[in-house]
Amino acid sequence: MSETASLRIPSDLLPADGRFGAGPSKVRAAQLQALNDAGSTIMGTSHRQPAVRNLVGEVREGISTLFAAPAGYEVVLGVGGSTAFWDVASFGLVESKAQHLSFGEFGSKFAAATNKAPFLAASSIRTSEPGTRPQALAEDGVDVYAWPHNETSTGVFAPVERVSGADPDALMLTDATSAAGGLSVDIAETDVYYFAPQKNFASDGGLWCGLFSPAALERAARINSSARWIPDFLNLQTAIDNSRQNQTYNTPALATLVMLNEQLRWLNSQGGLDFATGRTSDSAGRVYSWAERSAVATPFVQRPDERSNVIATIDFAADIDAAKVATVLRANGIVDVEPYRKLGRNQLRIATFVAIEPDDVSALLACIDHVIGAL
Repeated sequence: MSETASLRIPSDLLPADGRFGAGPSKVRAAQLQALNDAGSTIMGTSHRQPAVRNLVGEVREGISTLFAAPAGYEVVLGVGGSTAFWDVASFGLVESKAQHLSFGEFGSKFAAATNKAPFLAASSIRTSEPGTRPQALAEDGVDVYAWPHNETSTGVFAPVERVSGADPDALMLTDATSAAGGLSVDIAETDVYYFAPQKNFASDGGLWCGLFSPAALERAARINSSARWIPDFLNLQTAIDNSRQNQTYNTPALATLVMLNEQLRWLNSQGGLDFATGRTSDSAGRVYSWAERSAVATPFVQRPDERSNVIATIDFAADIDAAKVATVLRANGIVDVEPYRKLGRNQLRIATFVAIEPDDVSALLACIDHVIGAL
């Protein structure tokens, strides 16, 4: 066994739960209990029958409550996760041209989807260096403006706000996969706030959820009635129609729905989004304060107003091997703090999602200090 793999962290330093991954994320015990309880009533049953449709209805209501959905907004669900939704939106929400803010892996993927669509004009893609964010600007001919609320790959936060001077009919689309349920948002500032539930909602992937404004619902209906060919699986109007019946067009992963619903119950019972954002702010603040005090670590995102409260990326000095630190942590049960694979930096990426206890974050930081000293 290598020296790195055999290095033991004192048990009194270890967090109670060592899961700090950027997704899939830590799942709370109460969610697993809910899944166990659903074993004889939900699991293995038809998603068209009342038991599952009631569950979907409760999920939709829980999302609407958590985000204080404005009048006329509807919660829509579909199968395939956020990756599928990028194609859904390309077919069903962009009429002619999209503008994207691309400042990391996930914003760039949606930009690529609309840019390659043969029935759309070439997308306007505004970029910036990793660790920073660009600014959206009103542009003639653009009918969709899109960017991530939180760039999971880099830990950069971008505010959700309407683009000043944009055409009044233009839609704002917000990828909230790692932000939803952990960052503050005014839903009225966007037309589609969409996410998959494997981050702050501590569930599995494969499902997309979105809060849709009346304008977005109208756009989807208009495109659907046009001559544009849309694959059945990616038909947004079909997803909207099924959601209104508290079901999905394709068979969903029932376990994901059960765990998502339990997380929504917990968040709403504890105080809703204010409770959630208070926890993530506390946890992220501990990480950034620690890094700023450290002689060997520094926040990757330089501007404090661009730093995420749900994903903290921390660079290390050249004489500290972050990969070795992560290896030791993993051998001691602290997992998934490695950096995003394509970023290629000497850093750790720490999720501070709402299910993660702030005191466990402090314990993680103490463990990092211990490992660096030992190495």
